[in-house]
Amino acid sequence: MEQKFCQSCGMPLTEELLGTNADGSKNEEYCIYCYKDGAFTGDFTMEEMVEFCSQFVDEYNKNTGQHLNQEEYKALLRQYYPNLKRWQLPADELPHATSPIKQQLIDEVNALGISDMPKIDNLFVLQGSFVNMEYSINGNSVKLLDDNASYWGNQVEKQGSEGRRCFGIACDENHILVSEYGKDGADAQLVVFKRR
Repeated sequence: MEQKFCQSCGMPLTEELLGTNADGSKNEEYCIYCYKDGAFTGDFTMEEMVEFCSQFVDEYNKNTGQHLNQEEYKALLRQYYPNLKRWQLPADELPHATSPIKQQLIDEVNALGISDMPKIDNLFVLQGSFVNMEYSINGNSVKLLDDNASYWGNQVEKQGSEGRRCFGIACDENHILVSEYGKDGADAQLVVFKRR
């Protein structure tokens, strides 16, 4: 069987990673991280997509046995992406990221008024296993998200921390989670976990 790849980010497509059309049916061309509810989850230029995806170089290296650094991976993506459907379409033909829940979640996260967290202006679809951190609650180590689900999320640098601490946001139709952590998720602390 022929392996298909997302025509936006280039990741291998499997049945569980297929994006969704406006009617909820599976989309055979794009992954769930790039395409949800009939629209792209982020209004990226090709160069912005290269920059965004380059943070997953370790995952790429693990799956391919290569040892690329981030700049080498970016160069590879710049060669590969022009062959993908999304980057061949004129900008006015692209289904833009207009999911109503995405904007609602952005507004709700910003309304939390978390000290030292900059205003959020975008959310992306992220795999639960990528954002599901362990927290220490009442002396127990717990994870609050589902590794197999997808979440609207983002990571922003904590103001005044000069890159040492970040806020991570993960939301779905039912919950909003905001955490704070150091490099590679070290010393993760739960800031907000609330039902919508």
